[in-house]
Formats: sequence, C-alpha cells, structure tokens
Amino acid sequence: MATALNPFVFIGCVELRQALDRHALDERELMDRLEDVPAGSIFYHTHGYFLRHRPLTTAYGNDFARWAAVEVRDQALAERLAVVDPFEFRDLENLREELVTIVHDHLRGLTTVPRAEPGGVFHFQQSHIVTVELGPRATTLAEFRDGLAGVDASAIYFHMVEARARLGRPSGDFVEWMRTSLGLAALAQRIERIDTFMTSLERVRARVLSLVDQALEAHAA
Repeated sequence: MATALNPFVFIGCVELRQALDRHALDERELMDRLEDVPAGSIFYHTHGYFLRHRPLTTAYGNDFARWAAVEVRDQALAERLAVVDPFEFRDLENLREELVTIVHDHLRGLTTVPRAEPGGVFHFQQSHIVTVELGPRATTLAEFRDGLAGVDASAIYFHMVEARARLGRPSGDFVEWMRTSLGLAALAQRIERIDTFMTSLERVRARVLSLVDQALEAHAA
C-alpha cells in the first residue's frame, strides 16, 4: 500500500462551554430562543451532544429532545425532535429552521403550552473547541489503524463531526486523507457512508476499524 506524503495527524479536543443569557421554561419560549440564539448554540445542543455522550448511545440525540422528554414530559415533541439528524442539513441555519418548525407545528395542535417542571429551565449554551495533537503521525494505512485504535474518542468527534459540521470539510478528515494521500477511494467511500447519528463515538471507531482491517486483509491476501 502507498505511503502518504502528508501524514495524518490525530487531533483530540476539549469543549469549553459558554453559558448564554437565553433560557426557556416552556415550549413557546424554546421556539422563540431557537430563532435567535447564535448558530454555535444550535451546534452545541445537536452535534455537540455526541461529544458529551461519547461513551454510549442515548435515546434522545440532542439536548432539545432530552429536555422535552425529561423536564417537560412531552413525549410527542421529544420523539419528533429526537429523529432530527443534524448531519442531513446543509448548514446550521437549515437545521435551526427545522427545529423551529417542529416546535411551531407541535404547539399549533395544543390548547396549552407545555411547561417544564420547577428547576427544569432549558439553559442555552455554546462551546469553543480547544485542540491538541495526539500520538504519532500516520503515513500508512496500517499506522493509521494503530493510531485510531488507541486514540482518545474526542479525536473521532473532531475528525468525523466537528470537521464535517463546523469546519467546512464535508467528507470528514479520515475520508479526505485516505482519498487524497493514500489513493484509497473505495475505502474512503465506505467510511464516508458511516452513519454517525444516534450512535456512540466508540461504535463509530469500531466501524472505521472494521473497514480498515478489511482493506488491510484484502491487500495482504
């Protein structure tokens, strides 16, 4: 297999949270705040959910669905919000529009506005990502495989979520490196098709490793 001229650098990340002066106690307030919070807050409560829940799969998929289910006890709205896949949207403004529309349509069918339990206010936040280089650089697929197996899960998030959703690299860093530096277009395509929604970062890691192992075995045969 080829040796890359441009080594792959695994980047881990730490999330620095920033509380915003925006809150919601009922579903109408949630809709109003969704319309005007910074786009970074939409990202934090949807895509960023996967970093905060990285060891395991959750039932909600984003903070808005969790709030509706746990604090408001509105399972109908929670279910509608939970199925919103943030990776299907072209940008954060389209995602914002979908979330607002869901809450708006839900409220139209109600006679009273569902309200959170005491102490269950939704607090809008956003985050800033601090990055750090992890482990040795990879110049071959085998080295990439070894690095991926042991790297902190935050690197999976950075290269497959942050890169795609906020840094303007829609294929993700793993895919781009394999395609352009190693010339492994077929493997890159299979990794690009991995669904990162409603799963854990560890499951994503396992799926990438499985595809890489298959490619290495095929080459060795």
